[in-house]
Amino acid sequence: MSLSSILSADAISNAIKDCQGPESFCPKKFFQVCGLATKSPQDVKKVFGILDNDGSGYIEEEELKFFLQRFSPTARVLTEKETKNFLSTADEDNDGRIGLEEFQAMVRS
Repeated sequence: MSLSSILSADAISNAIKDCQGPESFCPKKFFQVCGLATKSPQDVKKVFGILDNDGSGYIEEEELKFFLQRFSPTARVLTEKETKNFLSTADEDNDGRIGLEEFQAMVRS
């Protein structure tokens, strides 16, 4: 399954364009622009599964670095500051990774 089967290519493109510059990525805004914030919990779960590259059941810091590239292979890598901010925004239990429930809560907020 690919992200483009859940989100429109135009919405993904607009979300990527919105955060092209370093330090311009905001997870909540990205989820709104790409349309994920309005998707069903089942679709958000599918996206989580795609982003959980190693299938561990969590999105770890290393996977977050390449978050934008999961949406578009030519997108930039998140900076260390953006990656840590993303993690701290979603990681409600402070275990250093984002679980499905944490991801769904951040997307829907």
